[in-house]
Amino acid sequence: MSREHDEQVIALAGLFQAASLVDQIARRGLVPQNSFETSIASLFVTNPELTEDIYGGVTDLPYNLSAGLRTLQDVVDKKRSENNANVMRYALSAIHLERKLNDRPDMLELIGKRLDELNRKARYFGDHSEEASDAPLPLSAYTHANVIAGLGGLYQETLSTFSFRIQVSGDPRNLQNSENAAKIRALLLAAVRAAMLWRQVGGKRWHFIFFKSRVRPSLKRIQR
Repeated sequence: MSREHDEQVIALAGLFQAASLVDQIARRGLVPQNSFETSIASLFVTNPELTEDIYGGVTDLPYNLSAGLRTLQDVVDKKRSENNANVMRYALSAIHLERKLNDRPDMLELIGKRLDELNRKARYFGDHSEEASDAPLPLSAYTHANVIAGLGGLYQETLSTFSFRIQVSGDPRNLQNSENAAKIRALLLAAVRAAMLWRQVGGKRWHFIFFKSRVRPSLKRIQR
C-alpha cells in the first residue's frame, strides 16, 4: 500500500501547497515563485506517466512541493496557528468543491477546453511555436499575467457559480488587488485539481480519521 499512500500524499501536498499560497497572497500579497509556478503548471499536466510528473517529476518533487509538504507536516505534527487553520479550511473546502464538480461533466468538459486554450496561450508567451507543441515549456510561461487572468476568469465562470464558495480571508488591500485576486482564483483551481487527483489515487474522506498513520511514513520517504 505504500505506493498508493505516497501518491495520495503527493496529491495532498499539492492541495495544501495551493491552499497555503492562497493564504500567503491574501495576507501578505507575496508567494515563493517556484511554488506558485509548480501549482499553476499542474493544471496543464493532463497525461502524466507518474503522479510525480504533475509536480515536476520524481527528482524535483521535494523542492517543487516543499511548501505543501511542509504544511502537511505541520498538520501531522498538530502545529496550530491561525494561518494553518485558514489553509486547512481552504483545503477541505477544495475537496468539497471537487465533489460538486465531479457531478457536473458539462463543467468538467468546459474547464478542459479552456485549459487547452490557455495552454496554447502559455506556449505563445513561452516563445514556443505550434510546431514545437510537444516541447516542454518553462514553468514561468504558465504564470504569465495573461494566463493567470484567464485562469482566474475560468474559476469565476465555473466553480464560483456553485452555491458553495470558498471564502478567502486576509488583508483587504491584497484581496482587492485585481492581480492578487486572479492569482488566488487560479490557485483555488489548482487546489481543486489536486483534490481531484487525491480522489483518483484512492483518497477518501474517512482517511482523515487515520491521517497521521497514513501520511507520516510517505512524508518521510518523499522528503528524503
